[in-house]
Amino acid sequence: MPIVFTHEFNTPVYKGKVSFNTGLFINGQFVDGLDGTTIDVVNPTDSKVIPSVSEGTQKDVDLAVDAAEKAFETTWGLNCPGSKRGRLLSKLASLMEEHTDELAALETLDNGKTFNTARSWDVPAAITCVRYFAGWADKISGRVIETTEERFTYTRHEPIGVVGQIIPWNFPLLMFIWKIAPALATGNTVVLKPSEFTPLTAIRMCHLAQEAGFPPGILNVVTGYGNTVGSAISSHMRIHKVAFTGSTLVGRKIMEAAANSNLKNVTLELGGKSPNIIFNDADLEQAVRWAMLGSCIAGSRIFVQEGICDEFLKRFTEKSRSIKVGDPFAPDTFQGPQISKIQYDRIMGYIDSGKKEGAKIHLGGERHGSEGYFIQPTIFLDTNPDMRIVKEEIFGPVSVVIKFSDEEDIVRQANDTVYGLAAAVFTKDVNRAITTAHKLKAGSVWVNCYGLADPNTPFGGFKQSGIGREMGEYALNNYTEVKSVNVNLGLKM
Repeated sequence: MPIVFTHEFNTPVYKGKVSFNTGLFINGQFVDGLDGTTIDVVNPTDSKVIPSVSEGTQKDVDLAVDAAEKAFETTWGLNCPGSKRGRLLSKLASLMEEHTDELAALETLDNGKTFNTARSWDVPAAITCVRYFAGWADKISGRVIETTEERFTYTRHEPIGVVGQIIPWNFPLLMFIWKIAPALATGNTVVLKPSEFTPLTAIRMCHLAQEAGFPPGILNVVTGYGNTVGSAISSHMRIHKVAFTGSTLVGRKIMEAAANSNLKNVTLELGGKSPNIIFNDADLEQAVRWAMLGSCIAGSRIFVQEGICDEFLKRFTEKSRSIKVGDPFAPDTFQGPQISKIQYDRIMGYIDSGKKEGAKIHLGGERHGSEGYFIQPTIFLDTNPDMRIVKEEIFGPVSVVIKFSDEEDIVRQANDTVYGLAAAVFTKDVNRAITTAHKLKAGSVWVNCYGLADPNTPFGGFKQSGIGREMGEYALNNYTEVKSVNVNLGLKM
């Protein structure tokens, strides 16, 4: 029998008890992995094991694909009208709303982001996303195409079938929803692998899907490691599409596996090293506040025009120094721990690299506290474009502030990266804002803000930041095949 995880939350921001099965979710049931092994999930705040969850392998992926194929051919896909798919997704959104605090607490427990962030942003954004794609479920349509009066030609947008999805640890719940909502809305069935570091909300969502009445087999979640479950999904001959969010390095491996197996359709949302350009006429206080945000889209290369650079740095330093780093369940905490010892060591390695290559640490650069995976907010100055801290994605509380003078050259500097996930421009001049935004080679550009997202707005990267778009109507194209139907009305041979 799979392990039942029971936990009592007694924190300043949330008090409550959770108890749920942590098995693999295959064909509507929670089961042990066939090998009977488990994965320890660690609380990044204190490095202690929270629960253990069932570990899947390739054999479990095969079972999940069997279930997904059967569901696609019988109770889902073209056998289930879009109106019903929409109702089930809407019911799931309503259940998520009822369990908002619990989902936020679970997100905080194994991810380390603050409860306030998860409660005010991650969970509401996930709910909104489910509702958005629920609305699309009965609006997937083709076109009638003009040919001749002797032919009737039209297109259908049909579901692909069984799709594989692999999600990261930075936004566990939100990435779960970004993946499954458009896939299920368009009639596909899903085999999904959450990060082994942060599987709790994905597993809990399976319980809510059961309660919502999802037919067995349409949603399958196999917890496991990337080199086993992730590899099995990306190379599986009966999975016809794979969607992945994570590092560019792993994205390449998934693309290779997809090509070497059945040439499956691939959507990749990968790394970034995003530029944040702040011009002399920017609202300085707002620019500082927005610059504090961090994630995969973080504007960690902060380019500040020379006329305001000193004042920006002063305010940015004061704001960074005032950040409360610590217990993510404390009401005044802004920054929690890094996700794991691996990620902690990786970030500290980049900080050491910056020091060795001659960059100046203006703030931070050290461990915070004595337990868990906490790192001080860190600011580097006096960098050059060849330094690793300028070129490579760090994925931690580390930024570089770079002074610039030449408005013509700043776009070249901003685009001087293998990535193209996101960018930002801060200026009060609307002509400069739009002109600069159009020249930046990034999938998302924000003007006088940073990181805002809506379910109806596409998200994805240029260059090595990915292939395809998630969110919005664009996401539907990832999960449908276009069929042309030609009907002869009068042609004779």
